[in-house]
Amino acid sequence: MPASRSRQPYELFYWPMIQGRGEFIRLALEDADAPYRDVARAPGGMRRLEKLLASRGAALGAGFAAPFAPPFLRSGKLLIAQTSAILHFLGPRLGLVSNDEKVRFAALQYQLTIADLVSEAHDVHHPIGVELYYEDQKPEARARSRSFIQARMPKFLGYFEAILARQPRNRRSYVLGRHSYVDLSLFQVVEGLRYAFPRAFGRLSKRLPLLTALHDRVAARPRLLQYLRSTRRIPFNQHGIFRHYPELDEPTNARARKAR
Repeated sequence: MPASRSRQPYELFYWPMIQGRGEFIRLALEDADAPYRDVARAPGGMRRLEKLLASRGAALGAGFAAPFAPPFLRSGKLLIAQTSAILHFLGPRLGLVSNDEKVRFAALQYQLTIADLVSEAHDVHHPIGVELYYEDQKPEARARSRSFIQARMPKFLGYFEAILARQPRNRRSYVLGRHSYVDLSLFQVVEGLRYAFPRAFGRLSKRLPLLTALHDRVAARPRLLQYLRSTRRIPFNQHGIFRHYPELDEPTNARARKAR
């Protein structure tokens, strides 16, 4: 059943200055009109987030897994970490996936594949280590970007294009045949890749008509549209997962061939 505004608000713990992995959860909560608090964006919220991390779950009691890093979500006495696990929990509660076990696990499988894509997109600008600045690994990032643009991004997005094409024609609008959190996550992926690789994604998108249409359909959902136009939606920036460095938005090795 979709969430009701009369229920206790969810508490989302994530960094307050970036979209990052927490945005996949924000999109689900906003689309479902679920009551929630973005804890770290409120006064004293960062202290609460850091305290939970520092405690390594000591205050949670036996049987609870300590969160390794944000995002994590508090729902009553539950504290759940990892984006895909959080969405797996929220999906049926927000009406963003059915209670049918087969459908729930199909959604989880797709979400975990999206998580792999998101990690690879991040590693384009941090191919050696997250503890280093981008400026410390530029040559490696250029090599990684060529691989990502030419091979990995088309493979991931082509997979989801094929999933959409496999649906019966009258259900091809959504990955699972009806709107789900997977569609919201794919919207975010398209938004992020358009920001990070506008030239490369622009060319690739011509081969992704169903995925592009899905993005546009999700963006037009009334509650989501309201959110996207609000200050609650943090703009993309150079501190998140999707970052735009023009030198990494190279389509092929064409420049190198011309120089020979």
